[in-house]
Formats: sequence, C-alpha cells, structure tokens
Amino acid sequence: MSIISAIVVGFIVGLIARAIMPGTQSMGMIMTTVLGIVGSVVASYGGAALGLYAAGTPVGWIASVIGAIVVLFVYGLATKKR
Repeated sequence: MSIISAIVVGFIVGLIARAIMPGTQSMGMIMTTVLGIVGSVVASYGGAALGLYAAGTPVGWIASVIGAIVVLFVYGLATKKR
C-alpha cells in the first residue's frame, strides 16, 4: 500500500512542480510521477544532510515540491537543446 501512496503523492508533487517551474516541460504522466518521487527523495536526503530532518523521517509536501523543482531544473539543464 505504501508503494501506491508514493506513486500518487509523486504524481501530485510532480504536477505542482511543473506548474510552478516556468517554461514548458514536455514530460508524460510517468515522467511526472518519477519527477515527484525523485524530488521527495532528494528533499529527504537534503534535509537530513542539513540537519532539518532525522534520517528516515518523511518530508512534507513543501519540501517535496522544492526537491522536485530542483530535479526539474537539473533535468532542464541536462536536456537543453542548443
């Protein structure tokens, strides 16, 4: 059941991050979900490294969205067409 909730939360976080980030991102539904899940993981490890969260503690929605925006920014840099 936790995998299904991670997928649903990842999709919602990915949608919010894509709505906040300026520009157009041509990503499908699966990539949006992966973006949200990876953003949550980045926020979890980043918060633990900065001492904001204890290891293994679930992060909040805002931290997940910020992590997804960071991942989306890096993804945009990596796939930038010249």
